[in-house]
Amino acid sequence: MRTRKLELGTRNLIGARVTQLRLARGMKQVELLAQLQLRGVDLSIPALSLLEGQRRPVSDIELYALAEILGVSADELLGRTSV
Repeated sequence: MRTRKLELGTRNLIGARVTQLRLARGMKQVELLAQLQLRGVDLSIPALSLLEGQRRPVSDIELYALAEILGVSADELLGRTSV
């Protein structure tokens, strides 16, 4: 696993939690992308990297799909409750 070279950005609130939850579930980015595609969300690896680095905004559809795949609520991804 590569370590992040850049500090987290400020374009979304969920990127760091997505990374944390994905890694806790033993998922690689390509596995998460495949699950997103099954739900009609088409992201590239660079787009997911930007999302996880909080350097890209997240749409409501992406938020909902990520929460479903990672087994948490949208509120948890947004940091409104503990993960």
